[in-house]
Amino acid sequence: MLKKSLIVFISLLLTRPLTAGDEFCGIRNYAFQSGEQISFTVFYNVIGLYVNAGAATFSVNSEKLNNESVYHLVGEGSSNSRYDWIFKVRDKYESYIDTSNLQPIRFIRNVNEGGYKINENVSFNRQNNTATSEKGTVKVPNCIQDVLSAIYYARNINFEKYKPEDKIPFTMFLDNEIFNLYIKYLGKETIKTRFGKFRAIKFKPLLVKGTLFEGGEKMTVWVSDDANHIPLRIESPIVVGSVKVDMMGYKNLRYPFSSMISER
Repeated sequence: MLKKSLIVFISLLLTRPLTAGDEFCGIRNYAFQSGEQISFTVFYNVIGLYVNAGAATFSVNSEKLNNESVYHLVGEGSSNSRYDWIFKVRDKYESYIDTSNLQPIRFIRNVNEGGYKINENVSFNRQNNTATSEKGTVKVPNCIQDVLSAIYYARNINFEKYKPEDKIPFTMFLDNEIFNLYIKYLGKETIKTRFGKFRAIKFKPLLVKGTLFEGGEKMTVWVSDDANHIPLRIESPIVVGSVKVDMMGYKNLRYPFSSMISER
C-alpha cells in the first residue's frame, strides 16, 4: 500500500477521527499468534488475462529485543523468475513490535524493484516520539506505524463498530516521512478467490502515489470475516495494467478459519 512494493501493496489499513487517548493507541492483539504464516500469489493483468507474476509471504514469531517481548514480523515478496526481465522484485520487510500495544520498535526494509534499491533501518523511541534512521531523526506523532506493523495492528480493529463509508485513520512512517492515511470501510460481502469462497470484510485504503501504484482510493481489500482478519484478496490498478493478490495458504492461525464457506 504505499510507495513501492508487493509488501507495501499488501500493507494497508485502519475511521472516524481518533486521538492518542482513544483505543487507536491501545489496541491489543486478539487476532494472530506466534508461528502464523500466510502466503499469497500475485496475478498481473494487462490484456484481459491474469498471469502468475509473483508471490509474497508474511510470518510472525515471538522474540526478545533489548530484553523486551516483541513480535518479529517478516514480509517477503518476489516476482516470478519468468518475468524478472520485465520487472524484477526481491523485497524483504521486517518489523519488531511491542507485544503489549503493537507499536513498532524497529523497522528494516531491503527493497530491490526493477533495479531500484532501498536499505532502511529505523528505530522508534516511543518515550520521545522519534524515529531514527540513516537519514537522521524525525519527530513523529503518537501511535505511529510502519508499513508492516500497520497490517497486524489493523487486523485487530473491531469492524463491528463502524458503518459503510466510515474512514479509519492511521499514521505511517516511510522513507523518512509521515503519512496521514485511512481506510474506508465498505461493509461485508461473500467473495470467491483462487483458494475458495469466503465471508469477507471489504474496504479501500488511501494510497500514496508511487512507482507501482496510483494514489487515492483505487485499491480494494477483502479480509476474513472472522477473528483472524487475514487478507483474502487485494485488487488494484497499477501504472500499466492491474494486479490481483489472493491468499493461497496459511499455517497456525490463532482461531478456526470460520469465514471460509468452501475450498475451491
